[in-house]
Amino acid sequence: MSAPVVTRFAPSPTGYLHIGGARTALFNWLYARGRGGQFLLRIEDTDRARSTPEATAAILQGLAWLGLDHDGEIVSQFENAPRHAEVALALLEQGKAYKCFASQDEITAFRDAAKAAGQSTLYRSPWRDAAPDSHPDAPYVIRIKAPLEGQTIIRDQVQGDVTIANAQLDDMVLLRSDGTPVYMLAVVVDDHDMGVTHVIRGDDHLNNAARQMMIYDAMGWDVPVWAHIPLIHGPDGKKLSKRHGALGAQEYQAMGYPAAGMRNYLARLGWSHGDDEFFTDEQAKEWFDLKGIRKSPAQFDLKKLENICGQHIAIEDDAALRQECEGYLAAADLPALDARQSDGLERAMYCLKERAKTLPEIIEKAHFILTERPILAEEKAAKNLDTVSRGILGQLTPHLQNASWNKETLEEVLNGFAAAHDTKFGKLAGPLRAALAGRAVTPSVFDMMLVLGRDETLARLTDAATG
Repeated sequence: MSAPVVTRFAPSPTGYLHIGGARTALFNWLYARGRGGQFLLRIEDTDRARSTPEATAAILQGLAWLGLDHDGEIVSQFENAPRHAEVALALLEQGKAYKCFASQDEITAFRDAAKAAGQSTLYRSPWRDAAPDSHPDAPYVIRIKAPLEGQTIIRDQVQGDVTIANAQLDDMVLLRSDGTPVYMLAVVVDDHDMGVTHVIRGDDHLNNAARQMMIYDAMGWDVPVWAHIPLIHGPDGKKLSKRHGALGAQEYQAMGYPAAGMRNYLARLGWSHGDDEFFTDEQAKEWFDLKGIRKSPAQFDLKKLENICGQHIAIEDDAALRQECEGYLAAADLPALDARQSDGLERAMYCLKERAKTLPEIIEKAHFILTERPILAEEKAAKNLDTVSRGILGQLTPHLQNASWNKETLEEVLNGFAAAHDTKFGKLAGPLRAALAGRAVTPSVFDMMLVLGRDETLARLTDAATG
């Protein structure tokens, strides 16, 4: 019986949650959730100069918005430093690591000389096989003894087998002279101690895998399944950067993209399941596998993102969509909705979400229910409220006072009124939109009347007729 799947996401808290990091987290989440496994979260905060609580909070908020829940407690890599040092000292005790007393000046001089001579700058420490009684009373680092011959093969589920000659591997430092562990050691120890079975990360870490495997092999630990995924590029084929626009996950929340749409789109960036473009979370969990990840970089396309988001908005539950709209307003630092507005937004959602691709579009279409009397018409809409139009609205109001308040009856009343005045309903629509919403572009007149209710509708029509 195979061991349960355990994946992890391990961001450095030195800034926001990059959209590439968000996709890495999503891939790990999908792989674990689809197999009944665990998705763990580790904050790699060993760089104390650059790590900040604010960055950690931003990462957690980004993951929360995306709905990527993790199992267990969050692991702090910095707090595990004593355990990392323990492993380095164990390797030293076993003769698989050694004390190196070479100074940085000596190492730099060696590399400069090798470069000038056109030789390899890979540093080979003279202390690798030195007898302990020759050790000076001086600062030292602990280095691992890298294999000198043969090959290291990274069996990667995305990149295929990657072979590296061991002669190209240096005796990597494990503990610095001040006793602090290096990142490469910390990652391996943490992954082992957390029981990580699959390491799914960016292919910029591919070269690290060979060096990290030295530690796994030296400790006799099982090497995890590797899956190094390609980076995300912009439309111009270059690595995604600020010149392409927003980079942080929370920026996309503040721009009004729904989380479900973002999950769907990010899953399709570099991974595919046949020709399927639109799918639910449950389908993604069921379908996601490592074989579907492509080797080549994926290109970020805002139009495709908007198209996917529009499809998710169309099928989203009205209450959940209202909550997401309120989350968008908070993320965009816009005024929050009061209880009346929140209730009205949810009631109107059925006629707002059709053809909307982002949450700001929903909020814009919801103006008629979010605003209050007196309705101030925009310039374009106000042109539909001339003296004749106001008179027609005044004549219409009595016909609505005792009408049954359902779409069929309202259509019958309005179309009948238009016919009686020898015109078409389309001629009434402009003044009605201006009176009910103060806008020229709105949901259908009938939907607005149903959402507003009889009393509010009649009050707005009366205001417009007498204004």
